[in-house]
Amino acid sequence: MVLGIESSCDETAAAVVRDGVVLSSVVASQVRLHAEYGGVVPELATREHLRNLVPVVREALVLAGVVAGEVEVVVATRGPGLPAALASGYAAAQGFAMALGVPLMGIHHHEAHLYSPWIEGEPGRAAWEKLVPNLSLIVSGGHTMLVKVEGFGRHRVLGSTLDDAAGECFDKVAKLLGLGYPGGPEVDRMAEEGAGGAMLFPRPMLHEPGDDFSFSGLKTSVRTYLGRHPEVREDMARARAVCAEVREAVVETLVGKTLRAARRERVSCVTASGGVSCNRALRRDLAAGCSRAGMEFRAARPEYCTDNAAMAALLGERQWREGYKADEPGLEVLPGWGLDALRVGWEHNFRANR
Repeated sequence: MVLGIESSCDETAAAVVRDGVVLSSVVASQVRLHAEYGGVVPELATREHLRNLVPVVREALVLAGVVAGEVEVVVATRGPGLPAALASGYAAAQGFAMALGVPLMGIHHHEAHLYSPWIEGEPGRAAWEKLVPNLSLIVSGGHTMLVKVEGFGRHRVLGSTLDDAAGECFDKVAKLLGLGYPGGPEVDRMAEEGAGGAMLFPRPMLHEPGDDFSFSGLKTSVRTYLGRHPEVREDMARARAVCAEVREAVVETLVGKTLRAARRERVSCVTASGGVSCNRALRRDLAAGCSRAGMEFRAARPEYCTDNAAMAALLGERQWREGYKADEPGLEVLPGWGLDALRVGWEHNFRANR
């Protein structure tokens, strides 16, 4: 019986997992709190985590039909993320584990996303037996990366964002247009109703060698365009068209670089995870591109795309079964934890028998 806790950004989440099955998953969102500021305010996020952690954990246990004494392992996100937000959840997890006398597994947030496309069914179940080598696109508000996955615990980052992530670009474009928060879903909604195809904005680094991304130039292009055409903000039809153009530029870049890397790495499967993988055009175009290339495409279910504790608990449970070492008391969070660092120098995350 595993209790999972997630607090890497602005979602306070808890979940209970047993034998690879999600018994409960609770997420307390802070969207309304941060909407006033047009983005996440770290101090406010941390305060809300401290307020929500105990009620969210209690609700997760009740929904799973278990009591605290039945918990055998506690799992918590240790990094990367906002320092104080991470610390609030990880410290709470340390306290729970100590009080219950059970081990604590600190997991990597991106690694949890990496395996989230393999959560199937209702209730969710980790289909570890179906895991095959794949090329994974992790795309969110803070991160955009391509990862080659050979198998469980064996992966290598091929490329990541050099500046703005795709989700950050969407959010900033939404803010420039005066749309609501969070901006990514708003841009996606407006784009569905807009007419694109004019190629107003660049496809950053799409035709350059390598697997890295850069979306700051695209954001600047949109700002320059709106500076020359301020009337767009008052014309909904033109605003929708801009959203459609931005989405086309981002999606074409993501899909093009992902499929190119997948062909080069000779994988038969492509996966997508993270909040931006809910973008409708991205899912459609990735699925279509994989179909044409004869590859399987798997995208995480929407409830496992955004930050949640279920994916963390499932990963922690698998690591515990594989013999990974539990965290020692007194460890601190790792806000800048790189995914590749899991295999180079972080002994506490290596299996005990390695």
